[in-house]
This record gives sequence, structure tokens and C-alpha cells, in this order.
Amino acid sequence: MKVLQICNKPPFPPVDGGCVAMNAITSGLLANGHKVKVLAVSTQKHPFLEKQIPAEYFKRTGLETVYIDTSLNVGKGFVNLFSKGSYNVERFYSKAFEAKLEEILKAENYDVVQFESIFVAPYFETVKRFLQAKTVLRSHNVEHQIWERMATQTSNPLKKWYLRFLAKRLKEYEMNVLKSFDGIATITTEDENYFVEKGISVKTDIFPLGIDSAHYKPAQIKDVEFPSLFHLGSMDWMPNEEAIKWFLEKVWIDIHSAFPELKLYLAGRNMPEWLATLQLPNVIIKGEVENAHDFMRQKAIMVVPLLSGGGMRVKIIEGMALSKVIISTTIGAEGIEVKDGENILIADTPEEFVNQIGKCISDRDFYNRVSANARKLVLANYDYKKVADKLTHFYKQL
Repeated sequence: MKVLQICNKPPFPPVDGGCVAMNAITSGLLANGHKVKVLAVSTQKHPFLEKQIPAEYFKRTGLETVYIDTSLNVGKGFVNLFSKGSYNVERFYSKAFEAKLEEILKAENYDVVQFESIFVAPYFETVKRFLQAKTVLRSHNVEHQIWERMATQTSNPLKKWYLRFLAKRLKEYEMNVLKSFDGIATITTEDENYFVEKGISVKTDIFPLGIDSAHYKPAQIKDVEFPSLFHLGSMDWMPNEEAIKWFLEKVWIDIHSAFPELKLYLAGRNMPEWLATLQLPNVIIKGEVENAHDFMRQKAIMVVPLLSGGGMRVKIIEGMALSKVIISTTIGAEGIEVKDGENILIADTPEEFVNQIGKCISDRDFYNRVSANARKLVLANYDYKKVADKLTHFYKQL
């Protein structure tokens, strides 16, 4: 089967959750004997890092990228207020990308074209002009819900209004464009249920994040700093910044009071200035780390204090694969088939975070049991080849 995968950012190297999710599909399909061509948007936020991509990857995927300036533009944002389009989506359209896509479509036929997120959906009509292929939207999140949740969390009246405006426009676009595709591949049950409830009748199925477990080797106990807390995530994603700001302002003072020797390590790309220069007792700002897996291996407890967001959190899956105990909000753990107290710990308030951390520190056997169960869950349910097998069956059904 020949698959054209259109991505809203380069899937390789897998520098963040979205890249990991897209690359898992690419790798899984290739591992199962299919042919995959990858065309991706390159942006200032997610540049094309050619020197970091192995020659074998280029050979197997024919990876090509086109740069689009998706940075926020006050003028374009203002003009958008008087149109009916979604500014979030419009930023990803360019004639140069459309021209490259046309060139690819004229050169070879494909059985399936998979669009990674609604942000590349503006190129749907271009595909249909040249191919009779089946079209699948890979819905990484219910995108407008992220913006709705962020609007709810902000206290600034003007910012709240604008976020709600963006969310409304994005919802209108998202709910309308979904109807055009032959199939929708969601990452979580919650997302699939939402689309069904909203009357989306397109064939839909669930394809969770898959990982290659061979690349996730847990550290030996002696090499883990216990106890220690850590958070790892791209800090230019607004829900991550919002989460850490809340955690530091509302939660950390109680944790530090209860466990004065405990350290919190914060790592991730594009740390905002306020966080990079932050000075709080026992909070260590690592910024972007050279090797995310090595960083996670060395620490004990991952905190995921998300208050908004959607889809499935890749870093939770990766942390569980490395036998880390995850303490997450309910929102952060959405979409993952976890059980509180068995393979993950759920905390939605400062008191609950303190209590869950206390359980881990005071009872090492409890910590070891939860961490071992976390890895078992990932190995059983989130293997990338299994996900690709199911996706192939979905393609054939279409």
C-alpha cells in the first residue's frame, strides 16, 4: 500500500509529542511493509533539521519540507476578525506548499493520503483534484477544546475574549472539515466519542500513540535520583506553560513545605523568559536537554499538571515505558487506559499532589509497583507496530 503522509511539522527528529506520534505511524507502516512518502511543513517553531536526519530515513520516506512562516502576525490577526476563517488554520496555508504537493501528486499515485491534524486540511481539495485516493484525517486532539480550556483558565478579560473567539472559529472549521474526509483516525476514545456526539458520521476509529519499546530501557535503581520530581515538555505549547505556572504558584509551596529536600527539575524546549530566570528553592531549570530519555531515566517521579489540552500526552507514554511513576491531573491522563493507584497517580489539587508524592517517598515498594505496572501497560497496549496493523486494516475498510 502506498501512503502519502502530510504533516504540520517535520516528524523527524521526534523532538516533541506531536513529532513522536507522527513518526510512530511512519515507522509502523514502513515496518509492516508499506511505502510511505512524507511531506511536511517546516516553521520557525519546528524547523527542518536536515543534519539530524539519517540518510536511511530520507531514502525510505522521501521526506520533503516547505517552509511556512506561521508566526503570529498582528495585522493578519486583525484582518481575520472580519472574515469567517480560522486564523489558527490559515497560518499553515501557503502557495509554495500547495505547489510542492501538486508536484508530488503528479509524480506518483497513492492509495491513501493521511493528513496529520486539521492544520494541513486546507490542502484537502488539492489532493482530491489529482487523486482518487482515500483521505484520512489523523486527529491528534479535538483542537478547539484546547483553546476553550485555555480561555476558561485565563483571568485577563481581553485575552479570555480573544481565546474564546479563536476557539469558536476553530470549532466551526474543525467540525465542518471533518465531514470531507473518508476516515478519521483519533488518538483517544474521548475524542472519537466527541465527534460522534457532534454528529460526525464519517467512519472513525481509535489509534493510540505507539512507540518502539526497544528504544525505552529503564534505568537501574542505583542510577535514579530518588526521590526527585521532574517535568519534561515543550514550553512553547501554551497548555504546558500554563500548567507549570499553576504548579509553581499553587502547588510547589506546599510540596516544598512538606518535603524540604525534594528537588523539582524542569526541562523542555523554548523556556519562556520568566521561567528561564526563575529562582525558587529546589527548583532546577534545565531547559532543553540533549537526550530526553537519559534525562527521564535519571529522575524518579514525573509530574503532569495540565489544566487544558487534549488528545494523548506522549510524554506520559514515554515516561511509563521508562518505568517512571507519573502523577498527572485528570486532564493530563485523558486518552490513556490507566488506573489510579495501579499504573499512574491522579492529582487535581495541591493537596492531592502532596499526598501522592508522599505515598511514593514513604513507601518505596508502592513506588516500585506503580512504576513496573506503568511499563507493563505500555508494552501491552501501545506498541507502534500493533497500531500500524490496526491502521492498515482501517485503510482497507475504507
